[in-house]
Amino acid sequence: MSAQSPAPEAAPAPRTLLVKVFGKDRPGITTGLFTTLAEYGVDVVDFEQVVTRGRIVLCALVTAPPQEGELRATVHQWADRQHLQAEVISGTGDNRPRGEGRSHVTVLGHPLSAAAVAALSARITDCGGNIDRVFRLAKYPVTAVELAVSGVPTERLRAELAAEAAVQRVDVAVVRSGLERRAKRLIVMDVDSTLIQDEVIELFAAHAGCEAEVAAVTAAAMAGELDFAESLRARVALLAGLDADVVAKVRSEVRLTPGARTLIRTLKRLGYQVAIVSGGFTQVTDDLVERLGLDFAAANTLEVVDGKFTGRVVGEIVDRAGKARMLIRFAEAAGVPLEQTVAIGDGANDLDMLNAAGLGVAFNAKPVVREAADTAVNVPFLDTVLYLLGISREEVEDADGPLAAH
Repeated sequence: MSAQSPAPEAAPAPRTLLVKVFGKDRPGITTGLFTTLAEYGVDVVDFEQVVTRGRIVLCALVTAPPQEGELRATVHQWADRQHLQAEVISGTGDNRPRGEGRSHVTVLGHPLSAAAVAALSARITDCGGNIDRVFRLAKYPVTAVELAVSGVPTERLRAELAAEAAVQRVDVAVVRSGLERRAKRLIVMDVDSTLIQDEVIELFAAHAGCEAEVAAVTAAAMAGELDFAESLRARVALLAGLDADVVAKVRSEVRLTPGARTLIRTLKRLGYQVAIVSGGFTQVTDDLVERLGLDFAAANTLEVVDGKFTGRVVGEIVDRAGKARMLIRFAEAAGVPLEQTVAIGDGANDLDMLNAAGLGVAFNAKPVVREAADTAVNVPFLDTVLYLLGISREEVEDADGPLAAH
């Protein structure tokens, strides 16, 4: 048997140069730098450019040519002529590989304070993570930034940053990097106090003269203090005898949450399917489906006999468990795996739905919901959910035009 040949030694990493220029931004800087570098036949390994308030930072990682000293001098001369500063740093090889456990961290602040950024970045460092890149997604109606983080498991990072976000009063969403983040193709929203600013049963109750009584029961149910199905029957019973013609008035009183139209319009243009599921009533949700072009909807139905509400609901009750069933049903109909769904809600009866979805978002939610959801949004703009999906404000405006309203 012949002796095995020794394994070939790995080739040494090639010499590289990090070329950095910074100063006042204007057209032609990127072209000028790379035209200068091209004179020396270098290859581009990596480059990044950031412009903040009219100041540019341009970094190019290139292979080192034999005439390294001459290249350095030429870059500095070019930068001087452009009234820029330049730095050239020698080294070997490419950027170090990103660590295992890669996540996207979205931070929403209204405003976003330096103290909050310091605290969150310290948490990332303390649990072994590294911030690889930062990108601003939006400057209004909230400041939204996205961080690419590596070196720490997503679940641990989510737990660490959720705790710090509560202290700093900002919203933080942590999702695993990868194609799945771009592939979430079904969004399912609660209606009352999520898609709309109102509680529909309270709108009906106002016309029946029992608004205060109904509101008290609703608050207890949403906080998880009462069984939803039982509380629903108790509230609906108070509507007995109310003229069903009031439906048209209630529909006209419904107020969409700021950003709702923008959220739905943008998602639809991106090819998402959008659904609503409500513990409220089809008498209102049917109108929302038509107005907003929604794909799926489920809600309870108030029974009407001889033109008046009987004080009962008919058909399957959409309660906490029912909302989760509807999410699963909608996902099957849409041909979307559950891990590629997003659920948005605010009350305790949304918890099963939020847990069943690939990403559960608590929107201006009760404490019990914020603690259980994957992430929480505590600003009154529903379209901020787009930032959690990596969609920037500029991309929204490019699709809608600069005058697009919430």
